[in-house]
Amino acid sequence: MNYTKEEILSFLTAEKEEILDLMKQTVNNEENNTITYSKNIFIPLTEICRNDCGYCNFKKTPEDKNAIILKDMDEILEELKIAEKQGCKEALFTFGEDADESPAVVKALEDKGYKNMIDYIYDVCLMTLNETKLLPHTNGGNFSYDALKKLKEVNASMGLMLENSSKRLMETIAHRRSPGKDPELRIDTISNAGKLKIPYTTGILIGIGETKEEIADSLLTIKELSDKYNHIQEVIIQNFTVSPGIEMENCEEPSLMDMIRTVVAAKLLFKDSDVSIQVPPNLNYDTAQIFLLCGADDWGGVSPISKDFVNPTSPWPALEELEKLTNNVGFNLTERLCIYDKYITPEWLNEKLLDAISNLS
Repeated sequence: MNYTKEEILSFLTAEKEEILDLMKQTVNNEENNTITYSKNIFIPLTEICRNDCGYCNFKKTPEDKNAIILKDMDEILEELKIAEKQGCKEALFTFGEDADESPAVVKALEDKGYKNMIDYIYDVCLMTLNETKLLPHTNGGNFSYDALKKLKEVNASMGLMLENSSKRLMETIAHRRSPGKDPELRIDTISNAGKLKIPYTTGILIGIGETKEEIADSLLTIKELSDKYNHIQEVIIQNFTVSPGIEMENCEEPSLMDMIRTVVAAKLLFKDSDVSIQVPPNLNYDTAQIFLLCGADDWGGVSPISKDFVNPTSPWPALEELEKLTNNVGFNLTERLCIYDKYITPEWLNEKLLDAISNLS
C-alpha cells in the first residue's frame, strides 16, 4: 500500500487512541519477533570536516591538539584486529565530508603518499578485507558517482543520512554553515548509490527545526529512492540530542511522542518494502523499548569496544543489556551483518566481497 503525504501527516499528528491504534498496526505487521543489530567497531579516519552543523559533536579543527587529522593504517589495523578477536564483523569507517579540502589533511595524506581521501579510504577498506574478517561499511558524507563506484569495490555496504529534504533548513542554525547538508547533494549521492547497486543505509534526523510536513516529505523522498533502486536496507529515525558546547545546546529535543509518531509513520510507509526501521538505542536508552512497539526492528551498529564518535556523550548499551531490553518486550535479539541477506548476490557484490562474507559464514 502506498500512503499519500496527507496520510503520513495524519500519522505524524495523531493523538490519544489514534496513536495506540497505529502502534498496534505496526506490531501486527511484524512477520517475526526478531530485532537485529550489527556488532561493529567505529573508526573515524579524520575528524576534520567542511560542514559545521549546529548539533555536531564530531567535528574538530586542525588546531585542536586532540583532533584526529588522519588515522594511520597501522593503528587502524591494530584496532581492527582487536575488534576481530571480540567477534565484531563490521568495520564502520567515518570521516568528515570533503576533509581533504583542509591543508592539514592534505599534508597528512601527502606524507602517506596519497592525493585524496577517496584513495586512502579505498586502501583502508582493501586492507580490512585482506587482513581481517571484518566487512567495511563507509559513511563519509557526499561522494561523486566515480568515488562511489570505486568504493563499491571494497565496501559491503555504505550509508549517508538524508537528515531532511528541506532546503529551508539550510538557512537555520542547524545547517547554515554546512554546504554538504544541501538535500539536493545528498539525494544525488543516495541516487547514485542506487544506480551503482550499493546496499545502503539512510535516514532522517528530527528535532533540528523541521516541520511535520518536512518530515513527511523526507520520508517520502527516501521511499521514492527505495522504490526506484531497491538499495535502501534500513531507514534510521534519529533524534537530536543536546550536548554541552554545541551551538544548539539550548534548543529543545524532540519529545518522546514525536519520536513515536515518526517511527510509526516510517514503519507504515515502508511496511511492504522489506526495509528495516532503526532507532539508535544509545540516544534513547530509557525509552528504547517502546520503539519496538512502534515497528522498529533494528538497533543498528553497536560496538563492544569503541564509542559512538558522532554521539560521544551517549554510550552504547552493553550487548547483554540490549538483549535484556529486547527480550523484555517479547522480541528476540539477533546479530546481522552490515549487509542484509537479500543483497548477498553477484548482482550487488563482487567476488572478493562475496568470498569475505562466505568466510564469515
